[in-house]
Amino acid sequence: MFEETKILNLLDKVLGGKHRRHKKQGQFAWMCPFCNHYKPKLEVNIVKSLWHCWVCDKKGRSLFTLLKGMKATKAQFDELSGLVGDRPRQIKEDDKSIVQLPEEFKPMWKKSTNPFYRNALSYLKKRGITHEDIMKYNIGYCESGLFSNRVIIPSYDEDGKLNFFVGRDIYESPMKYKNSSTTKDVIGFELFVNWDEPIVLCEGPFDAIAIKRNCIPLFGKQILKSLKRKIVEKRVSEIYISLDTDAISDSLKMVEEFMNHNIDVYFVKLSEKDPSDLGFRKMVDVIKQTTKMKFSDLMRYKLSGKKTAGIDLEI
Repeated sequence: MFEETKILNLLDKVLGGKHRRHKKQGQFAWMCPFCNHYKPKLEVNIVKSLWHCWVCDKKGRSLFTLLKGMKATKAQFDELSGLVGDRPRQIKEDDKSIVQLPEEFKPMWKKSTNPFYRNALSYLKKRGITHEDIMKYNIGYCESGLFSNRVIIPSYDEDGKLNFFVGRDIYESPMKYKNSSTTKDVIGFELFVNWDEPIVLCEGPFDAIAIKRNCIPLFGKQILKSLKRKIVEKRVSEIYISLDTDAISDSLKMVEEFMNHNIDVYFVKLSEKDPSDLGFRKMVDVIKQTTKMKFSDLMRYKLSGKKTAGIDLEI
């Protein structure tokens, strides 16, 4: 006989919280201990023995892998085995394509007396990151592990699933950025994108947070296949390109490619500072003053190799 109550009681103990019943049969939700999201996003189907967090994308095809991830005791493994049958000899999961937040990840919205938390909060404040930004983007930090001394900025796709994350060292180490080991060929911050409105392309997550409105970070200086395809599929009519000053040639390639798809392109030129340095209000003014790129502009700037089609901004 399937002992639902006993399984739920065991999972409550292992996950450290009370379950919530889902509308799907045999499915329940818990607060996720892997990413510590403030909503119960870890869903477990005890009938199919599947589990998945819709925020950090941690998942598995067996309740035993869930217990393993929680470092459960031998007694708890034995209890589960007695309730659902023998544990599998080998669990095969393809981790290469799965994006997971670091095990040491802690959310910034959860206050702490830890010194690093205060330093991370101060660092974000200096970069213009507000409490609302922290909540919206689920920004966190790691005190230890591979991503120690870094703030973590996750990116989620249109379904709210984690597709990439960026780790930024707050103490200015030689390696400023350490990102998830998965592909960059994703749509950054897609969860917040309205494809019916003009979009803004920028390099990094701090730039996108500063621009705020309909902005997609490229996690680099080049636009990759997934985003190109999405822009064409969604028939985006206007694009603003706002890359750093050292990426003029990359920007011009994007301008030409989008113009060839009959998309209106606005090339935002910054003199020295990047969007995250300027902040939201100044970037709004810059974007408003930027004029649409014409083919003659593109040819002139390609020939000069130095000038761009945006506006000159003196800060």
